[in-house]
Amino acid sequence: MFPPTYVEGFHDPETVKAMEYKQLGKTGLLINKLSFGTGPLGCHYGTYDEADAIEAIRQAIKQGVNYIDTAPWYGQCRAETILGKALKEIPREAYYIATKVGRYELDYDNMFDFTIEKTRKSFKKSLELLGVDYVDVVQVHDIEFAPSLDIIVTQTLPELSRQVAEGKARHIGITGYPISVLKECIEKSNINIACILSYSRLTLIDSTLLEYISFFKEHNIGVINAATPCMGLLTNSGPPNWHLASDETKKQCANAGQYCKEHGVEFCKLAIWHSLQYTDVNTNLVGIQNTKQLHMNLDILRNGITEKEKAILQEIQEKFLSKVKNQHWEGKEIQMYREAMKNKI
Repeated sequence: MFPPTYVEGFHDPETVKAMEYKQLGKTGLLINKLSFGTGPLGCHYGTYDEADAIEAIRQAIKQGVNYIDTAPWYGQCRAETILGKALKEIPREAYYIATKVGRYELDYDNMFDFTIEKTRKSFKKSLELLGVDYVDVVQVHDIEFAPSLDIIVTQTLPELSRQVAEGKARHIGITGYPISVLKECIEKSNINIACILSYSRLTLIDSTLLEYISFFKEHNIGVINAATPCMGLLTNSGPPNWHLASDETKKQCANAGQYCKEHGVEFCKLAIWHSLQYTDVNTNLVGIQNTKQLHMNLDILRNGITEKEKAILQEIQEKFLSKVKNQHWEGKEIQMYREAMKNKI
């Protein structure tokens, strides 16, 4: 069966047919099990080749990856700009696209703004950079950083609802690291929130998202499980230096990465495969920077991992990762942000 995004003459029919799709909550969007995150196309994950990144986006869509997530925060609109270039040659009906509002620049003064005016202005710019008339999902980015949840509920979400009414977005979502805040926002808001994006919370080292799945299912909220390699933590090369995991977590993950390297296995591959085994999420959103990463991810999706890789996965879980199970860094970044802002007053 082909998804609604299938375009005759553009897609590779065999690869699309082999792809698994699920409905994203109440949106009616039928999205693939492993979707394309553009976080690594910003400034947070080092340099990359732009032409290769554009090719990765085009190849992904052609092969049936139909959900792409971006945000102004990823390189101060760099990811949206590159995505816009990639989408120029692709039929609009061939993909679903999601962007965000609320989180913007690296300096603390201009990092967050959830006001109506900024939301409207930012979203207009996103549409221009992406070269589209509408997005399928517009999300409030990292809602836990708002001065209060009331601002999200009374300003940001109602403004996004106006954008939906004007046909510039089809559905509204919210994102954040503390899942309890996503739940609270859904309970408080009278705006139709269609999906949540939770990141690094259903991985080899943290399964907190599972505690909230029944709540989201009850409310028919789509669940996007993002950053399954934990923002670089669960990779052979390790995380960027800004990563907020504790020293002990970083140490045990580095040990696991080294063990994988010694056995000729890619730690990231094991991490992605592990998260793909959970059936209660609608999609696993993985950041992709180049065609090599894309091909690895599609291979995991189609062929899984080998018996050797499964054995290595079990070994690293027992030897290293069991020592840091559910050792998340919730509250750490908010504290840093609040202190920085307090010191500026």
